[in-house]
Amino acid sequence: MKITRQKHAKKHMSFYKYNFQVREPFQLLLDGTFCQAALRNKIQIREQLPGYLGGAAQLCTTRCVLKELESLGKELYGAKLIAQRFQVRHCSHFKDPVSGSACLLSMIQDGNPHHYFIATQDQDLAKKVKKKPGVPLLFIIQNTIVLDKPSPKSLAFIQAVQANQLVPEHQKQSLKQLKEKEGLGKEEKEKRKRKRVGGPNPLSCLKKKKKVQETKQPPAAKKKRKRKRSRAKLQPVQQCAEA
Repeated sequence: MKITRQKHAKKHMSFYKYNFQVREPFQLLLDGTFCQAALRNKIQIREQLPGYLGGAAQLCTTRCVLKELESLGKELYGAKLIAQRFQVRHCSHFKDPVSGSACLLSMIQDGNPHHYFIATQDQDLAKKVKKKPGVPLLFIIQNTIVLDKPSPKSLAFIQAVQANQLVPEHQKQSLKQLKEKEGLGKEEKEKRKRKRVGGPNPLSCLKKKKKVQETKQPPAAKKKRKRKRSRAKLQPVQQCAEA
């Protein structure tokens, strides 16, 4: 079962890497429910997640998640200690904290530009995450970490992109950054300006002049040939008269 689980994980990771540009180190946002499940099932998150995903992983959380764990009291004290060891990512709820699920959803808005993974045991949050394309989902089942297969929303999004040959927003931003670094944008503008300034083709003008000369030459040639023939006929007549 462990081998098949890892094969499925590799397959799902290749899908996100190829279609949504997910790269190492993988950014994982964990909520309190996932930390509590890991503590209950004695799962070492830091040790097991990189091996399961096949690359380096950064475990992260938000201030809203930490404050939610504090408000829940002693029952989730162990989950709070685990979450405090992770990197705290800044959210937009500094003054007015919200629930952990609402905060994590706000972190993956606008096409998930930071390529976050969401690790949760909250089914309502999982359903909302599946409605957003390109967001990998992690959860714990029977003492094991599982990477969920790509959602129908992600598959439909990729099919639409391939059918219309459109470029996703995150790829457009990366292309713009690469062009600015290499200075390709300036070269394209200069090329466009050069094409606009171009005048008429000189070769086309020369061809028109040649056609006019060719039409005028035949009558002139005919007249010269007639004069030469008349002079040749008169020469023997003059010699006979002198004799």
